[in-house]
Amino acid sequence: MPFLPDAVINDLKDLLGPKGWSTDLDVLGPHNSEARGKFTGHAELVIFPATTAEVAKAVAICAKHDITIVPQGGNTGRCGGAVASNKQVLLNLKRMNRVIEIDERDFTATVEAGAILQTIQDACAERDFLFPLSLGSEGSCQIGGNLATNAGGLNVIRYGNARDLCLGLEVVLPDGSIWNGLSKLRKDNTGYDLRDLFIGAEGTLGIITKATIKLFAQPQHIATAWIAVPSPECAIDLLALARRHSGDAISAFELLSDFAHTVAVTYLPNIKRPLATKTNWHVLIELSSSRPNDDLQTLLVDLLEKAVEIGIATDATIAQSDTQRKNLWAIREGIPEAQGFEGGSIKHDVSVPVSNVPDLLERGMAAAQALIPGIRPCPFGHVGDGNIHFNFTQPVVMEKAAFLRRWESLNSVIHDIVTDLGGSISAEHGIGQLKRDELAHYASDEKMKLLRAIKTAIDPDGRLNPGKVV
Repeated sequence: MPFLPDAVINDLKDLLGPKGWSTDLDVLGPHNSEARGKFTGHAELVIFPATTAEVAKAVAICAKHDITIVPQGGNTGRCGGAVASNKQVLLNLKRMNRVIEIDERDFTATVEAGAILQTIQDACAERDFLFPLSLGSEGSCQIGGNLATNAGGLNVIRYGNARDLCLGLEVVLPDGSIWNGLSKLRKDNTGYDLRDLFIGAEGTLGIITKATIKLFAQPQHIATAWIAVPSPECAIDLLALARRHSGDAISAFELLSDFAHTVAVTYLPNIKRPLATKTNWHVLIELSSSRPNDDLQTLLVDLLEKAVEIGIATDATIAQSDTQRKNLWAIREGIPEAQGFEGGSIKHDVSVPVSNVPDLLERGMAAAQALIPGIRPCPFGHVGDGNIHFNFTQPVVMEKAAFLRRWESLNSVIHDIVTDLGGSISAEHGIGQLKRDELAHYASDEKMKLLRAIKTAIDPDGRLNPGKVV
């Protein structure tokens, strides 16, 4: 028996035409499957509007029938933010996938929200521009979802996260009206920044339909190195040295534990171990420049020689070809997949001030070991911006199901430490359902009051993505 009224289903079908909706279980299946498998959707109708006008009319129809909507992009999120129930309409933006304009004088692109991130990157590269947002899921995630979750990724240290890369938005509001905030302005000091209300709101305040994003000159030179370091403390010292030595030419600075490195080179196909040197910690650094005459290879050699001389690095290799560079990045990007071969994984997407990363790792690993003896820490991440994916693999002698039942207790231990160090329990994955209660627990009363006031002011009837974030 369907939970959605026939009237709302028929109205949406009439609006969107045969390509704009589906109740087919084979079509619904992927949209109801959440990336990590922690949540399962039960939507019985998914709609695929092709224009902003169709999104607006669909939202108005749902509002008329008192039906709530769950917006969905590429469905690559990690916190259950795009999961719908059988009493909700799932609105997917994949048909709104155009790169509308690339402005070579303003260094901007205007895109529809359903455009795949890699499609945007490629379209910009063809015009000799760089759109620097880069994620492991860039081949399937959509820019609207990236903005709705304020995605981070690999290049935040140089270019900032999704919020920093957006100049303007077009948004459909909960009543079906349209706010046209598309803009190429770099400066606009006319009251509250409405754009920033919707970035990171995970579709709870409005549905992003278009965006104007910042572009940069395409790098002419890239230099990449894999470095053995004695400790996270040394990695932070290396980061500071590299920033000064390179004139802030660093585009990525990643830290990996040896366990994370080992599972990647063990289980991923066609991956070569970068160094023969045994070390507990590894750094992947990349420098880039859009200036035609920069010699980043020589600069990186000088940097590494200095780092070895003062004892904050013990060995290193510099990629001599694009193939070698891709091998280094395949290790870093393949860790989440490879970790699965060792059993259950409990994950944390956290951030602390960069200087506090060593304390987070030391305290977090000790506390996890005390809670679950034999646990295997698998930390890695964007240490250049303080974001650590503080993952843990089950003990060898423990059953996977028993380990995963400790998810909440281990989260509490790690998040307590993160909070004590002035950090965030969600660095780049958002809140969704997964961390909704934890946000309420760790955030101040004043922050929660403001968040709820904003939600009530913009979506008083709770039409958009209810049960997520707040």
